[in-house]
Amino acid sequence: MRIITLANQKGGVGKTTTAINLATALAAIGERVLIVDLDPQGNASTGLGIDKEERTLSSYDVLADKIPLSEVAIQTVVPNLWIVPSTMDLLGVEMEIAALPDRTTRLKSALGDAQDLFSYVLVDCPPSLNLLTINAMAAADSVLVPLQCEFFALEGLSQLLRTVEMVRQTINPQLIIQGIVLTMYDGRNNLANQVVDDVRAHMGDKVYETVIPRNVRISEAPSHGKPAILYDLKCSGSQAYLQLATEVIRRERRLKAA
Repeated sequence: MRIITLANQKGGVGKTTTAINLATALAAIGERVLIVDLDPQGNASTGLGIDKEERTLSSYDVLADKIPLSEVAIQTVVPNLWIVPSTMDLLGVEMEIAALPDRTTRLKSALGDAQDLFSYVLVDCPPSLNLLTINAMAAADSVLVPLQCEFFALEGLSQLLRTVEMVRQTINPQLIIQGIVLTMYDGRNNLANQVVDDVRAHMGDKVYETVIPRNVRISEAPSHGKPAILYDLKCSGSQAYLQLATEVIRRERRLKAA
C-alpha cells in the first residue's frame, strides 16, 4: 500500500480536484484506492457525491475515537474507489488530541490496520500546515504538491518544503516529495509561463511534465458529485489528469524499485 499526501497550505490551488481525479484515474486501471478527506470543508467528499446525511462516521471518528477505517470508508460512484469522508467536526479534533502522546501518528496507526485493503491511499489535507496535515505527512510515503501557476507559488512552496523536512527529521524519516503538479495553467498568460519556468528551474525533475490547465468542466464537475474524468472524459482537464496518473504510477514504480 502506497500512501500519498496531497498538501499545500494555500487554498484554491486544485488540491482536492487533483486528489479526486488522480484517485479516479488510478481506480480506472484496477487499483483499489482510498481517499482520506482530512479537510473540515469536506470538498473531496462532496465532489465524489457523498451527501452530508451519509457521513454518519468520518475522519474525525478515525482520529478522535480510533474507529477502524474499514468501518468509516464509503464506496463512491467510482468502482474501486472508497472515501473516508469529512465533516465540520474535524475543526475541533486538534484540541481534542493535542495533549495525547500519539497526536501526530493517529492517522498512521489507522492506516496500518488497512494495509491489505487498498493499493493506494490519497490523503487530502486542509489548506494549512496544522496537526491534521502533520498527521497526514507522518502517515505518508510521499507528498504530492499541487501548485497553482500564480505569482506567489514559489513563496508558498518553500514554507511547505520546510514543513516536510521538519516531519522527516522528527517523525517520518522515509517521507519524500513525490512530485509537484502545476495546476490552473493558462497558456495565454505570460505570468503563468514564467511561473512554470521558475518552478522547473528551482525544483528540476520533481516537477511533473503534465500541467493541469484551467478548464471550466473541471470546475463544474464537483457540483454534479462526480470527478471531472466521469463528468467529461474528453475535456482537456480530464485528459491532463489521466496523463498525470500515468506519470505518478511510473514515478511510484521507480521509487519501489530504488
